[in-house]
Amino acid sequence: MDEKRTAAVFKALCDENRIRILKLLTGGEKCACKLLDELSVTQPTLSHHMKILCDSGLVAGRKEGKWMYYSISEPGAENARNLLRELTTVSGSGKAEPCCEG
Repeated sequence: MDEKRTAAVFKALCDENRIRILKLLTGGEKCACKLLDELSVTQPTLSHHMKILCDSGLVAGRKEGKWMYYSISEPGAENARNLLRELTTVSGSGKAEPCCEG
């Protein structure tokens, strides 16, 4: 597991606006103008959030004319699910190994 890449995925998930964006994208691809209308944020703020989401691999963007269209990346979403599963799966007995003599 690449810790830097893993941190980028979870960084993308740790902001309320980015969570809202992901929820909006669960309905399918959306134009940046629609996201702007729904979120009531400025265009530079939306661009900042979209860069983080795209860099994490959770969201894919494509340009059409002057607009960007965004959608959830299924491979990125699967990667996030796998990372969470890997980070939260206890291997072994789950009990602490003895670390000192008592």
